[in-house]
Amino acid sequence: MEMPSKQGINDGGAAARWNELLDLLSVDALTDAFLERVLQLEDYRDGALPASEIRRTGAASFEALIESLRPGADSSRLVSERQNIALDVGVSRARAGVPVESLMTAIRLDFTVLWSHLMALAGPDDAPLLVRRAETVWQVVDTYAAQTQVTYLAERQRMAHEESSVRQGYVAALFGPAAPAPDLLERIAAELGLERDGPFGVAVATVENAAALRIVIAQAARRGGEIFTHPLADALVAFWVLDERHGSALHEAAERIGRLRCGLIDRVDGLADLWNSARLARDLAQLAQPEDGGALTLGGAWSRLARLRLAAANLPIAPDVEGALAGCGPVERERLMEAVRAYLATGSVTDSAARLFCHRNTLMNRLRRFADLTGVDPTVPAQAARLVVAWL
Repeated sequence: MEMPSKQGINDGGAAARWNELLDLLSVDALTDAFLERVLQLEDYRDGALPASEIRRTGAASFEALIESLRPGADSSRLVSERQNIALDVGVSRARAGVPVESLMTAIRLDFTVLWSHLMALAGPDDAPLLVRRAETVWQVVDTYAAQTQVTYLAERQRMAHEESSVRQGYVAALFGPAAPAPDLLERIAAELGLERDGPFGVAVATVENAAALRIVIAQAARRGGEIFTHPLADALVAFWVLDERHGSALHEAAERIGRLRCGLIDRVDGLADLWNSARLARDLAQLAQPEDGGALTLGGAWSRLARLRLAAANLPIAPDVEGALAGCGPVERERLMEAVRAYLATGSVTDSAARLFCHRNTLMNRLRRFADLTGVDPTVPAQAARLVVAWL
């Protein structure tokens, strides 16, 4: 039997020890150290970019860099992962107005932080190993920095185009104080290269959720898919031509937008309807809650929208119901309300009872008790509609 060479044994041991050092690295500790240093840079100190955003992307970067440093790592998967993180960082820093020089300085702090933590974890016998791996660490960080710079510059160029382009003026005309006249719609369609009759999709994200929408827009642009944008004082409007071809840039972008926290009108039949649809999407975006798993649509959030519109008109929805329930004890009131909400959500006694882990007869008794107390029977659609708007 051929014995392995001493060099092979040493290489295997070195790889194992290197992986041990990488395992000892703490992403949280690395991110804390990075954040402390980067916030000393003038362009990061002014708060244009929230510390929470720097922490989020910093942690993601360190996770990807550590995995990329492992011997035998899946290079194609990790390259793709680093590219996605670079896209995220490049777009967000460009939009925040961080100068490219400051961005590059911040990213190269990754190397300083990584290396200093590796040095702290290593023992005296690890010195030769660190010397051999130093260049690899630098190359991985430098490649990531270069990827980020490319996406940053591309986004800055796109921003400049948005600001100066006559086309953007026509996009703005679609969402002015009043709906555009038919002759203006004709010019807008011609200038933007759009079919006046659509179909289109339109989404609106509030300021705090706009960054995620911009990432999707940038990803579509990289693949040649154009999504038009218009900034509002408190939100970002985006619309696009619907493309039903699976795998196309716009089809995948629409699917990603559907998973964001925003308001979404997933089909608009013509430019003339974009004005009103954008306002509906804006109202939906303002109704989004942290627990929502994706975009709010008219089909899924009509009751919230109706509640908003009725409240704006000073029309109370169910004060008599809530007043009647106020006479119950807190435990009974909670049980009655959860029974009604479950039934309104499912329309099924069996499914509602299963959701609440109770017997169907128990649920029916609670629904009857609710009707007796309030005069509103949740099992009668005409009466239940008011409760749907008030509570769902």
